[in-house]
Amino acid sequence: MEFCQKCGSVVLADKSGAICMNCGHKSKKRPKIESSEKLNVGESVAVVRGDQDNTNPIVEITCSKCKNKKAYFWTLQTRAADESETKFYKCVKCNHTWRVYR
Repeated sequence: MEFCQKCGSVVLADKSGAICMNCGHKSKKRPKIESSEKLNVGESVAVVRGDQDNTNPIVEITCSKCKNKKAYFWTLQTRAADESETKFYKCVKCNHTWRVYR
């Protein structure tokens, strides 16, 4: 990013050089523009099958499907890091899985 030599504002490139967005000062020197982005390649995701032993803690919450009062509980970060985790529940009796929005 380049800045104006007169007023210090951001300079945008055009075909002939650069122009200040604030004061209109023109420079024949083209600004150097670079861009980079870090990619997280190869992240792994754990998949839990219904027939595996569930080691998650059991909490008391009513299943909306069978009305059983016990379910496994776990959390996952499904949105941006600055937002709260999503809470998931899986009924011990009927294996119905749901999430609660709070």
